[in-house]
This record gives sequence, structure tokens and C-alpha cells, in this order.
Amino acid sequence: MKKSSTPSPRKPTNRGPLPRRGEVWWVRLDPTLGAEIRKTRPCLVLTTNIVNQHRRTVVVIPLSSSPAGSPPLLVALTCEGRTAVAVVDQIRAVTKERFLRRIESISAQQLSAVEDGLRAILEL
Repeated sequence: MKKSSTPSPRKPTNRGPLPRRGEVWWVRLDPTLGAEIRKTRPCLVLTTNIVNQHRRTVVVIPLSSSPAGSPPLLVALTCEGRTAVAVVDQIRAVTKERFLRRIESISAQQLSAVEDGLRAILEL
């Protein structure tokens, strides 16, 4: 049988759960180095759904319950009914294998505030 010269479409290499933009998930961030935010904590998913579907990594911003909000670095939001902050300068790509459990989706207004903080610290 003759092989076709047309390459077959590549299947998405999708290991782990399928997080969606604007969702908050429990993510294992360890091991870390230096001043990187550590331990298992809630993280906000930033990448678009199409990228999340086709890539093995997802861009997230970790959340913290410790400090008070002070934009643009710490953007206040609510997670599971409690006050939290998105630690915007700790943005990172993590493998889907680090994702443990979906918590909830944040509101469009909260996502917009995080995006504004990110634009400010990256001068976009």
C-alpha cells in the first residue's frame, strides 16, 4: 500500500485536565526556586481556551489570602466567598499535570482587573 505524501493532522497532546480561561484551580506549584510563590494554592487560568486545549502547559497567576490588594501587583478578588489577591508578578506557565481540582470561575469584572494589572506591570 502506498503512503500518502500529505502529513496527517497532529493530534492535540493533552495530558491532565482541561482548565478554561477565568477558572480558578488548585495547582501544585512546588518545587520552586528563590522568591517564587510556593505550595499548592489556587491559581487563575489566563490562557485562551484554544491554547489550553492544544498545549500541555497553561499560563496561571497564583492567588494568595495573606496580603491586602494593592494594584497592579496584588489585584483583589473573591475566591470561594473569601477575599484573595492575584499575585500578578508571579505569572507562570505550568504543566496540566500540576492541576488538582477546579474551584470556580471568577467574574468578567475580576478577570478584567487582573488583565489591567498584568498590562501595567508588563507595560503592554
